Amino acid sequence: MDGYDLLVVGSANADLVIGVERRPTAGETVLGSDLAVHPGGKGANQAVAAARLGARTALLARVGDDGHGRLLLDSQRAAGVDTVGVLVGGAPTGVALITVDPSGDNSIVVSPGANGRLTPGDVRTAISLFHASRVVSTQLEIPLETVVEVVRNLAPGSRFVLNPSPPRPLPTEVLAACDPLIVNEHEAKVILGDACVSDAPEDWARLLLAKGPRSVVVTLGAQGSLVASPAGLTRVASVKVDAVDTTGAGDAFTAALAFRLGAGSALAEAAAYASRVGAVAVTRKGAQDSFPTAEEVESL
Repeated sequence: MDGYDLLVVGSANADLVIGVERRPTAGETVLGSDLAVHPGGKGANQAVAAARLGARTALLARVGDDGHGRLLLDSQRAAGVDTVGVLVGGAPTGVALITVDPSGDNSIVVSPGANGRLTPGDVRTAISLFHASRVVSTQLEIPLETVVEVVRNLAPGSRFVLNPSPPRPLPTEVLAACDPLIVNEHEAKVILGDACVSDAPEDWARLLLAKGPRSVVVTLGAQGSLVASPAGLTRVASVKVDAVDTTGAGDAFTAALAFRLGAGSALAEAAAYASRVGAVAVTRKGAQDSFPTAEEVESL
């Protein structure tokens, strides 16, 4: 590849998925379906989702020298992702334990494994990838100091997209680089902390903007999304579908939005496209297996 529409810096996990009639409460045991193992992790998911849409995509991540790591590398290459930045070794591949109920809602516990060994030094070593990329996207399933180093190594003129999941307070340096910061309701409330004094998404967006991001996207599930920038707020409608499995839908949304921004779309336009991509994804089981091609999105 001569250059990349999107560089994803982030996690790569094996998703261990069990279907349940209902998710257990504390101290309770429930029976589930047979175990299914899928390639996942927010970083790997975003890379595959973007590549399926036609984006020239690279992934900077770390996996273990094990069967799960080979599964993840194979899935990236099959989707057309450049894996030159995927490092191998240092710890077992990360694992996500996922339960999915009949409505498609899920609960996830992540063991970071090799993701926790993706270091600021790894970012500096991969500087050529940053200089070849229009947009850089990351999440918080890798160490926060590594995310800070990503921001410090952005090429002039590139765009930084962050989905702060799992959420935690963010340094000013990271917030100031986000264009956009993409959050759901839970993530918005964690980042805002005591400043979250309202139940209105419009207020969350304004408060988040005041923390320094250049733009903000608040995803609202079936209610669509809210796009915010210094120019104002815009509601973006959702696409009505029957959800089967929401696993990976947020990753598909983020990847699609980042790709379209790199192609020159305005933020609200990119969010509308991302909503269609996410809508297709939730109608199918699994994470990466559910991600649509550009042709499938256009036919929705």
